[in-house]
Amino acid sequence: MPARLLAAAALCAATLSHAAITPNAPAPDFTLKSLQGPNMRLAEQRGRVVLVNFWATWCGPCKQEMPHLNRLYDKYRSSGFVLMGVNVDEDPKTAAGTASRFGLRFPVLFDADKAVSKLYDLQSMPATVLIDRDGKVRFLHRGYRDGLEDAYERQIRELVKE
Repeated sequence: MPARLLAAAALCAATLSHAAITPNAPAPDFTLKSLQGPNMRLAEQRGRVVLVNFWATWCGPCKQEMPHLNRLYDKYRSSGFVLMGVNVDEDPKTAAGTASRFGLRFPVLFDADKAVSKLYDLQSMPATVLIDRDGKVRFLHRGYRDGLEDAYERQIRELVKE
């Protein structure tokens, strides 16, 4: 009987670790230091549509999508939209330099110890999570390819209208 209990506990633990990023599940809360100065907390964004984009300076597709993210942020931020760019590099100075080169206008947050990345069970880079006004994960994208920004825009528009 103990072996069955152990197996059940392992199954529950595995399920819980993946439940954090399941559509319609609450988005795991986090607080991270921002390039702009103050810390940002996800829970404080309730009532807004939030796009959390995990990226790294060594990630080519991440750099490819940055101009699109800037455009989406500029277009929808007056509609209750927030974009949080979570950088996973170990050195925040590297991330700050890249953010400056790309002219990023959205908040850039630092996850150097990768605690938030682990919380969101990232398996690829970039990873993008769209969260509704109630704090629930609605869309999850792993990786980036040309044209994916069109899907982001449709999904943002849908969530902003709710």
